[in-house]
Amino acid sequence: MTAEGHLIFSIACAVFAKKAQLSPELAHGDWWHIVPASLLMSLVPDIDHPKSLLGQRLRFISQPIARIFGHRGFTHSLLAVAAGVFLLKTRLPPDWVIPIDALHGMVIGYLSHILADMLTPAGVPLLWPCRWRFRLPIITTQKGNQLERIFCLLMVGLTLFWPDWSPIIGAINPHSLDFILKYLT
Repeated sequence: MTAEGHLIFSIACAVFAKKAQLSPELAHGDWWHIVPASLLMSLVPDIDHPKSLLGQRLRFISQPIARIFGHRGFTHSLLAVAAGVFLLKTRLPPDWVIPIDALHGMVIGYLSHILADMLTPAGVPLLWPCRWRFRLPIITTQKGNQLERIFCLLMVGLTLFWPDWSPIIGAINPHSLDFILKYLT
């Protein structure tokens, strides 16, 4: 997926996460924290590719990571997400405060990149160092691919204009599972 596609898809994911109230911090968070944080982190997993938008600007970081892990290796895994959250929570100076809703937006942005790459034929190694690739090849990647742009814009439109996410999220919500189990017994 292109950098443009990742940026547009991260907006869709941020809007979905806030409207679906995936966490209390996102539900009550500020759009001006969540969306920019998501955009900021949506390109970070491609730091492992020296020709990516971010890799070209940070070659001194990108080239060693590319040599060690390769493209779509560690940086495209759940282990990288966990490591990033751990580092942000424990290594930031105490006087440098990131609002909690922005931190959640950063995680959404990073995960949106991984999810978007799962939609390509190459997939991602979610359980790295295990080499299994997780994929749902909906988007074929090519330079100038208009289908990718259309798909990502449709996702933004869907998340913006869907009237109520509660029927969809209700099926995932653990509290609804308790209700279902209570109803069945």
